[in-house]
Amino acid sequence: MKRSPLAALTAILAALLVLGTAGPALAHDALKSSDPAKGAKVKTLDEIKLTFTAEVRMPFVIVRGPGDARHESGKPKADGAVVRQELKGALPDGKYTIAYRVVSSDGHPIEGEIPFTVEGAPAPAATESAAPAATESSAPAVTESAAPAPTESAAAPAPAAEQASAEQTTSFPIWLLIVVGALVGIGIGFLLSMRKNKR
Repeated sequence: MKRSPLAALTAILAALLVLGTAGPALAHDALKSSDPAKGAKVKTLDEIKLTFTAEVRMPFVIVRGPGDARHESGKPKADGAVVRQELKGALPDGKYTIAYRVVSSDGHPIEGEIPFTVEGAPAPAATESAAPAATESSAPAVTESAAPAPTESAAAPAPAAEQASAEQTTSFPIWLLIVVGALVGIGIGFLLSMRKNKR
């Protein structure tokens, strides 16, 4: 049985139409791009940006750095097909990994990891560490110079007061002895003169 060229062309177009409509139905949403990109080298980074092929929900993003330390700040925010994750601060030099997981528009979970490297990051830690060092080194100088002054000034009046009290205690008995001795001498002289007069 022979087929006409028109029937064969119709069958081919129908097959292409079926395959063309089935392709998008079988394909799932996926990560389209990321900032930073996979394997990228950056100097500074404020946030992570993930862009998917369709709208996603329930995002989960973590950023691990040297020593398995985590650097994400707060929860990620999904805006349609874009997910943003803020960082705690400037990242120091080292190798990092972004681990993400989202739920696509058809309910299929999407997850993966994006490695990147930070090189040439500014180091404000040197100025911050220099400031406490200067304050710590200057603080003892003030306390040491200020501390002896009150002790010396407070200790100075003490010997003077003791010396004055000692002089008072020693001068008072001498004066009293002189007065008593003079009175005794006058009394003895008076008695002697009275005896001479009687004779």
